[in-house]
Amino acid sequence: MEFFTPKLVRALLPGLLWLAFSFSVEAQRTVTGRVTDAETGEPLIGATVVEKETPANGTIVDVNGNFRLNVSDKATALLVTYSSYDNAEVSIVGVDVVEVPMNASTLSEVVVIGYGTVKKEDVTGSVQKAGTAVFNRGAITGPSELLAGKVAGVVVTTDGAPGGGSQIRVRGLSSLNATNDPLIVVDGVPLDNTGISGSRNPLNVVNPNDIESFTVLKDASAAAIYGNRASGGVILITTKKGKLGRKIQVGYSGNVSWGVPSGKIDALSADEFRAVMNDRYANDQPTLDLMGNASTDWQDEIYQTALGTDHALNFAGGVGIVPYRLSLGYTYKEGLLKTDEFSRYSAALNLNPGFFDNTLQTNFNFKYAYSDNHFADRGAIGNALSFDPTQTVRSDTSDRFGGYTTWMQNNGLPNGLAPTNPVALLELRDDNSNVDQIVTSLNLDYRLPFFPNLRANLNLGYEGANGDGTIIVPDSAAFAYTVGGVNNVYTQEKDNTLLETYLNYRETFGLHGLDLMAGYSWQHFEYDNYFKNSNLAGDTAQTTEDRSRAEYYLVSLFGRINYDFKQKYFLTASLRRDGTSRFAEDYRYGVFPAVAAGVKVIDNDRNNFNYLKLRGGWGVTGQQETGGYYDYLARYQLGQFNASYQFGNEFVQTYRPNGYVSNLKWEETSSINLGADFSIIRDRIGGTVDVYRRQTSDLFANIPFPALSNLTNFLTTNIGEMESNGVELGLNFTPIRNGTITWDIFTNVAYNRSEITKLRNDADSTFQGVQVGGIAGGVGSTIQIHTVGNQPYMFYVYEQQYDEDGNLLEDQFVDRNDDGVVNDQDLYRYKNPAPFYTLGITNNFGIGRFNLSFAGRANLGQYVYNNIQTDMGYLNRLVHPTRYLSNINQSAVDLNVEEQASLTFSDQFVKKADFFRMDHITLGYDLTSLFNRNSTSAVTATDGTVAPDQPRKSLISYFNVYATVQNAFVITDYDGLDPEIANGIDNNVYPRPRTFLVGVNVNF
Repeated sequence: MEFFTPKLVRALLPGLLWLAFSFSVEAQRTVTGRVTDAETGEPLIGATVVEKETPANGTIVDVNGNFRLNVSDKATALLVTYSSYDNAEVSIVGVDVVEVPMNASTLSEVVVIGYGTVKKEDVTGSVQKAGTAVFNRGAITGPSELLAGKVAGVVVTTDGAPGGGSQIRVRGLSSLNATNDPLIVVDGVPLDNTGISGSRNPLNVVNPNDIESFTVLKDASAAAIYGNRASGGVILITTKKGKLGRKIQVGYSGNVSWGVPSGKIDALSADEFRAVMNDRYANDQPTLDLMGNASTDWQDEIYQTALGTDHALNFAGGVGIVPYRLSLGYTYKEGLLKTDEFSRYSAALNLNPGFFDNTLQTNFNFKYAYSDNHFADRGAIGNALSFDPTQTVRSDTSDRFGGYTTWMQNNGLPNGLAPTNPVALLELRDDNSNVDQIVTSLNLDYRLPFFPNLRANLNLGYEGANGDGTIIVPDSAAFAYTVGGVNNVYTQEKDNTLLETYLNYRETFGLHGLDLMAGYSWQHFEYDNYFKNSNLAGDTAQTTEDRSRAEYYLVSLFGRINYDFKQKYFLTASLRRDGTSRFAEDYRYGVFPAVAAGVKVIDNDRNNFNYLKLRGGWGVTGQQETGGYYDYLARYQLGQFNASYQFGNEFVQTYRPNGYVSNLKWEETSSINLGADFSIIRDRIGGTVDVYRRQTSDLFANIPFPALSNLTNFLTTNIGEMESNGVELGLNFTPIRNGTITWDIFTNVAYNRSEITKLRNDADSTFQGVQVGGIAGGVGSTIQIHTVGNQPYMFYVYEQQYDEDGNLLEDQFVDRNDDGVVNDQDLYRYKNPAPFYTLGITNNFGIGRFNLSFAGRANLGQYVYNNIQTDMGYLNRLVHPTRYLSNINQSAVDLNVEEQASLTFSDQFVKKADFFRMDHITLGYDLTSLFNRNSTSAVTATDGTVAPDQPRKSLISYFNVYATVQNAFVITDYDGLDPEIANGIDNNVYPRPRTFLVGVNVNF
């Protein structure tokens, strides 16, 4: 497609000529000066200085803070701007040399947005920034842990595994079958949303100690500039950088931690188990003889005190014209689950020099992480709940099966139906991986010297990852005995290459401000996967091996216009056209527009109402991540179980066709956002409020296709629609701020509700919906459903009946359709795992040398299906027909339930799971003054005289020690171990530890 046609060039030519010759020639003079931070006196390198009467005439401050500008004889003032500082206006009437001290300002704070920055007060979309002041504290290994509870409408759920990943949701769900993860952009590089084999968390490439801030683009008017992957929102991560004008600064932070289980699942103890068995099988001595003589708490056997340590060392400053920051990190964490270990070595380098009088700004970012993992078998969690507590960990009579107690069949082989010894699962499985990850970028921003309002930007980025691992299980292990052990290997390589370029033009015409940006983006993703699964002997019958490669491209054109009038009225419009190789050529491109406006209603420094800005926006974002790469193509794959067909004496493997949808296209999400930003009482109280409505069309829905059952039962196609509505409020308070006491409070609350509005193109009245949410308790059982007119992932259950005293009536459910029989037609949609309300609070309080910080968050209106109680909560589970014993949940005794069938689909086990979690409580003490006490020494001169005592200053500029309790407590009525479960199904979730930590932060 040709964009610069002769007709377009001819249309633009008059304007270009006007821009080139619009400046009149008149008498000039030279003004010089220096721009500095008003508080520290440091030069503000790169600040922009323009002539007030002729804004196109400007220059950039050099490395020493100095500038030189030729101005008209009629010029009266200079306007000076710099990121995160109030604009300054300095008179030049009758003077040729000026000093310009500038003050930092929260309202003038610069916010990173897509392909550029904007002053916080000029934002028109729903954009929120979270910096170090509000970050969570404690044993933090992943960047997302810093953000939990900090931004209204952003829900971060992390399990308890060391270095584990997080589920992040921005304003709830936007899709049913495509990813709902936000796009993560690290220093300008949009990351691949998929993980890497052997890695616990793809974001572990970024050490949390290196992060300066998160910026969340929540609504489509802000996120649409990233069109193709922004339906789940966008999170921009900015890492720390060095500054010129400073000598080298060395910083160190380190901590040690120990985590303990915060609770246990209510399985029967050995004494309780014996009591139930003796009561139930009093006349069946052979069954009672199956019990052992031990009292083993299997949860105690698989869990441990999890030790950890984290160390980060950084060097920052400036050499010549090169600001730099180099950081090195080491993290080691044990899991609560024995044998679970995570260690990471990380390095990061940021270089940000300016060349040619700072007309060329360069930003080089490099991040590397090497992770070493030993994975514990999570199956030990469920088996610890099931294994007979009267048995010993190790057998007293046999060394077979590694010496671990094992349920066996009459033929002496392990009973494959029985619970596996959970300690054996941990100690006999050697599951290791090594992962290398790199994210690097080079950004060049050139301000044309003959046209200083025009900038050309080039951004080159690369994300690479390599993961490899092995899983070894000896052939003596009972759980791998019949196959001869396990010897599995796997590798994966992933490459994400980025090229982006854009032009940016900024100009002020009297009362009008204009900011134009247009650019191009190219991104290429490649994957190379290999695995070989075998037994220790490498037997052909026990070996499967495969190698697969995949790739896809994203190509985009984008542009944005920012216009302001009197710095009071603001208008933003953007457009992005994306192409993806995931779709067929006729459906490959999508167009994603956005528009937003804002107005400052109040902008003053009076004591009552200081600031009020109203804003509104609309936009469309896209989604193309269906989970596959070539879903629109007709493809064949090898037949199942290596099926083959005989031709004479030769056997040829067969292929079978896959189902596909040739017209698969972009899923699109449009949203409307209305918001307000405000500040009162001399900025002591500030906040933001947003109301939004989001609608997704051409929804990727995985729906049944019975006619294709020979190929596949389900296909992903564009057939659904869904909408979400919500309200968000973020507040910050500064109750006290004086020389002795500082007190800052940050709070947020959000409401979100989603509804599916379409799942089929026909009007089939018998279609109940798409059942999802697999559970334990029957092959292929599901407990959730997607249905038109309801929220996604509603629980699909029977209505339980109770007696007059409120006791559960086993296997008795309500005949909801009154047809005289209880069957599948009486299942109903009940409650939802997504919270209606989320809240967060962060409190920073300092008095003298002490500082106290705590942060917590709450989810309200959410429900959890307790699959542990349904899978373990019936008495007939105690004794299996093949003669082994299983432990049960205490609920089986409390509810006196005999059979599992009466539990699995009962709404009794869909439990209210509201909670408030105190994420951390941190108490610190500032020891800096102990090192900064000036000491003196007398100096004797060569002539014998004694000079006055000279002060000697400590090299330590900051020294703080602290203690933290992470996951301090949870307030909830939920009767399971933990109510915070990402998918709403409680089934042997890795528990979150309660962690105690002591640490130190030192700057030299």
